[in-house]
Amino acid sequence: MECQEEKPIIYTMENKPIVTCAGDQGLFTSLYTSLAQQLPREPMEWRRTYGRAPKMIHLEANFVQFKEELLPKEGNKALLTFPFLHIYWTDCCDTEAYKSTVKEDMTRWQNSLRVHGSADWVIIVVETNDTKKKNKTNILPRSSIVDKIRSDFCNKQNDRCVVLSDPLKDSSRSQESWNSLLLKLRTLLLMSFTKNLGRFEDDMRTLREKRTQPGWSFCEYFMVQEELAFVFEMLQQFEDALVQYDELDALFTQYVLNFGAGDTANWLGSFCAPVRSWSGLLLRRPIDMEKRDGIQRGEASLLDLRSYLFSRQCTLLIFLLRPWEVTQRALELLHNCVQELRLLEVSVLEGALDCWVFLSCLEVLHRIEGCCDQAQLAANCSHTVGLWAYATDKLKSLGELCGLVSEKGPTSEDLNRTVDLLAGLGDERPETVSSLQSPYKKLKEALSSVEAFERHYLELSHAAMEMYRAIGRLRSARLVGKSLAEFYMRKGDPERAETFLQEALKSYTSEGWRLPVTHTRKQIAECQKLLGRTEDYLQTSALLAGDVNLTTEERKHFCQEILTFAGKSEDQSPKVTLSMGVFSQLTRLQFRPATASVHSGAVLQAELTLRCLMPVSVHIQQLAVSIHFDLERAGTNGRSKGAPRQTNPGTVEFSQANSSAGPTSSSAAGPPLELDEIQDRSPSDNSLNSTGVVCKNTHLVMRRHDSNSPPDTPNCVSPPAMTVKEGAQMLKVQDVTLEPGNNSIVFTALSGQPGTYTLRQLYATVGQVQFVLPHIYPSVQYEVYSQEPQLTVEPLSEPLLAGLPQMVKFTLLTGHYAVKKGDALQLSNTDTMPILPSASCTARITSPAAELVGESVLSIQSSEKVTSISLPATPPYHTLEFHLEVLCIIPHSPDRPANERLTNGEVRHRPRSYSHPDTPMTAIDQRMSIDCPWSIYSTLLALTFYIPFKTKHSLLSAGNRKYIQVCLQNMSDVNFMLAEVKLTEKQDASLELQSFNTKTQQLLCSKHSLFCLWEVRWKDDLPSCLQCVFSANFSPPKQDISAFKPFHYQFQLERVTTLYSVRAEILPPAGEQNCRSGFLCGLEVCITRLTEPAEGEAAEDSKTDTDGLKTTKLMYEVADSSSNWAVCGKSSGMVSMPMAADATHKVQIEVMPLFAGHLPFPKIKVLKYLPHTAAVAIQPDPDSCVENDSLSLLDKALDDQGDTASIRSRGSVHSVGSGDQQQQKGVAMPRLEPFAAGQVFNHSHTQQVLVLPATDDHIMEVNAT
Repeated sequence: MECQEEKPIIYTMENKPIVTCAGDQGLFTSLYTSLAQQLPREPMEWRRTYGRAPKMIHLEANFVQFKEELLPKEGNKALLTFPFLHIYWTDCCDTEAYKSTVKEDMTRWQNSLRVHGSADWVIIVVETNDTKKKNKTNILPRSSIVDKIRSDFCNKQNDRCVVLSDPLKDSSRSQESWNSLLLKLRTLLLMSFTKNLGRFEDDMRTLREKRTQPGWSFCEYFMVQEELAFVFEMLQQFEDALVQYDELDALFTQYVLNFGAGDTANWLGSFCAPVRSWSGLLLRRPIDMEKRDGIQRGEASLLDLRSYLFSRQCTLLIFLLRPWEVTQRALELLHNCVQELRLLEVSVLEGALDCWVFLSCLEVLHRIEGCCDQAQLAANCSHTVGLWAYATDKLKSLGELCGLVSEKGPTSEDLNRTVDLLAGLGDERPETVSSLQSPYKKLKEALSSVEAFERHYLELSHAAMEMYRAIGRLRSARLVGKSLAEFYMRKGDPERAETFLQEALKSYTSEGWRLPVTHTRKQIAECQKLLGRTEDYLQTSALLAGDVNLTTEERKHFCQEILTFAGKSEDQSPKVTLSMGVFSQLTRLQFRPATASVHSGAVLQAELTLRCLMPVSVHIQQLAVSIHFDLERAGTNGRSKGAPRQTNPGTVEFSQANSSAGPTSSSAAGPPLELDEIQDRSPSDNSLNSTGVVCKNTHLVMRRHDSNSPPDTPNCVSPPAMTVKEGAQMLKVQDVTLEPGNNSIVFTALSGQPGTYTLRQLYATVGQVQFVLPHIYPSVQYEVYSQEPQLTVEPLSEPLLAGLPQMVKFTLLTGHYAVKKGDALQLSNTDTMPILPSASCTARITSPAAELVGESVLSIQSSEKVTSISLPATPPYHTLEFHLEVLCIIPHSPDRPANERLTNGEVRHRPRSYSHPDTPMTAIDQRMSIDCPWSIYSTLLALTFYIPFKTKHSLLSAGNRKYIQVCLQNMSDVNFMLAEVKLTEKQDASLELQSFNTKTQQLLCSKHSLFCLWEVRWKDDLPSCLQCVFSANFSPPKQDISAFKPFHYQFQLERVTTLYSVRAEILPPAGEQNCRSGFLCGLEVCITRLTEPAEGEAAEDSKTDTDGLKTTKLMYEVADSSSNWAVCGKSSGMVSMPMAADATHKVQIEVMPLFAGHLPFPKIKVLKYLPHTAAVAIQPDPDSCVENDSLSLLDKALDDQGDTASIRSRGSVHSVGSGDQQQQKGVAMPRLEPFAAGQVFNHSHTQQVLVLPATDDHIMEVNAT
């Protein structure tokens, strides 16, 4: 009985901190109920050491009678039996009683505590009115008794004595007394917890640090740290309790890993003992005392330790309302235990681990079902499905081991193995005896017979698959289905097995798992062979024959299966159609010629590159390509040079997916993996603990591709059968042997009828087997065209320069027309672009491949209107080229002759020059009409020539002397040599043009200009209008004189006679020899008539005054645009000028120089003034508008000067010049008209005058020291 008391069974949740009670036990008994109920009612903040976060806890206590045996002995580290607080109860109010009994009892109590080192105590003095009434004579005040107790026992700890007043009464004083007592008890308990737990943790930490010393035992340390976990659990701090078990789990795991790495520990020897029991986890007890005792004695096996540790973690997780974490941890535990047993090299009976895992999975599932309802289980099946699948897998392993899966059933050896496994299970635990669905009963029943095993295995398998499908994990569901298929294969039911294998293959194929695909296909092939499905079996065999993941012998075996069937006669077996993708792959197609476009009747070859996937050579009776012909897209019409034929790619590369699957198959490959390295390093010394690889685009790689997989990919098992349509055009090659790897096959394409030919399907016939590529993708086409002849003319070099002989190239694309001997081109001759005769003109004939076929000398005959070019015989779809020399005449006459007509009757349009936006040269379009023998219509072709020169002219005057200047600018990129530069006048023979150009030949470089000057001399009178012709011969440098070509430029000069001369003189102020800045000076303007008026001039603007003289009105204006002068007087005005030679008029104007120096004279302008009688009354002259605008601008400038007299005079001029702004259009108004260039000669145009500064004072500062 004493032994049983020393080892009580511990139920953790019933444990509470022990508080001993000494003194008056009757008093304590009367107050126990109230004390036990009110103590945990209010939470207390528990501040722990080492910076751990404070927590609010509810304190409970197990109040027991004080015994000295309860005090901890030396070296005893048990916390569950440790009394955290000692209380002494008394209600003594009698002095005699206190001295005689109570004091002595308190002394013995404190001496016992002091001996055992217990410093956590408190004395509670209870005061009641009944006690006072009984001892009225010897009663002392309560304070006297309390003071005596404090002075006797609480000298330095007065708070260790607490008074409880009237505890059984319901009054405010009693409640206040209770609250004070409870607060004191909670505080003392927390202080005791903190102190004792801290001391315990320090001892535990010291023990853990000694783990490297010999003799250290993990089991002893396990019991110590579990004591701490029990205390936390006792305080309902389940999270802290779970941390203790997790630390023990991690520590043990690390030792096992170190053992596997060669670092052994002596205490691990006890865990390396052979496993004798595999009864699985036990989660239905809070504590499995049997396994705990084994750990305490050091006799527990690895499975016992792991089972006990997990059971404690499971209990705490359920208390924390985290049942789904239990399933996650359980799955990790089961996998880790299997690995740890291998690392520790523990001897285990074959199949024992499978039994332990199976029982453990079901135990965890039953434990979770016991604390969750069905709705929660259904919503969180993602957490439990892993255990269902693991249990299924282990049950299958047990069935295979015990012979329950084979068709013949278990043998005697299998039965003996089953008995040994069931013996290791032991007796069923009392907790599950009454349960009909306990894991123990399920396993025992499943191993008892074949039928029971099949029932339980199918039940678990289908449950796991349904859960996987419910949470969207189709891959895992198909993996379970694959395992189920293997079960059916062992049972001899291939039809059911194939269904599950097909589903698994679909996932593996879409996700690119090559090895699982190969393994699954082998299983499918076995099923199909057993079921007699020949076509499907051959299709799968072809896939396996081309699978590089198999050995060569296996591939040859499956290839021979196909060849054996192909060699059968038609009577023995029907023809079978298979997918080409499993047999060979189309990798490349190349056309010859590379343009994939030929004319009708030409030879076009298509070279196919096939990569044979078979491991041996395969003889093909016929390889054919079906062709679709499209007549609507045929190139039957002639095409211009600007719209070339749309060419197809001559070489097409096919990817593995595209050549067989069509445009949607590229999605099956999926995105590439994006991998990154992860490292786990120790926070203390930064040493590498572990490393791994993580996929950064898992969301893309792991997503479902089932719906995107095309139905005709070679990855599928049974593609739809393909048939060849009757009457389809085919390209065929007979008797081809395909070697493993790349093979080249050449087809001769059809090119009879023009149109577009599209390659649709590829067929390979091997005996009774036909391989079909249903779609050739990307689309491959070639074009057969019938083209009209095309004649083009283009410059041999850019640009074509007018005025010089230029070579042009004639190109004739014969198209479907065959040029016969005697055929000729008829070119219409034009005056503006003659065709120059040539001694020899050679024509080149080239093939469509640009190869020279032949050369021939052309016969060219010219007449007045037509140039005939005889063509050599040229085959169809060849090119004929020859060169002709033409000359574009530069137009120089504005006269327009009568319209001419071309040979086809059309009116010839004279070429017009225009400015081209891409070049500064002037362009001329020349058109030619050509009659061709293959058409009844004339062909109009155009050539653009560019005039290399740009010419300007100007009239210069020096008094009465006249000069003509011509500027010739070379706008081209060619240098020219000029010769015989002349200027002539066509009307007046007496007129003499004296040249100042001394050189007979002059080099005119590109982008440069040449200026030529002539003086005009006359005998009698100078004509008012000159008709001039500028001429020069030009040619490129270093050419013979005969190569020079003429260039003419005509222009007309009008009103060249000088009518007036203007002289100006600036007079300094009175008494000064020179002008000074800032002083008024006089400007004298003298206007002189030089000639008698001509008839036209007299009639136009003359007027007869009272004296009978003919006069004309002139307007003058003085302005200085350079701001050197300020016009202070009248700046403009009108004068009446007699129209007689030497008539003179002088005007005085005041001006002020603004700067010193040699200043140019102010600008003096003379204009005609035409009265309103000379104006046209129908519509205003645009010139007058221009002059009015300029006069208005002049008025604005004059207004800014601010001179009153000038303003008045300008106002009169403005009113005359502009007229009333409200006049309607068409009313005659006076206007101003400028003189032509050369009619007015200003002698002071470039004259300057010396202007001195205003003062001549110079000041020099000199400092003398």
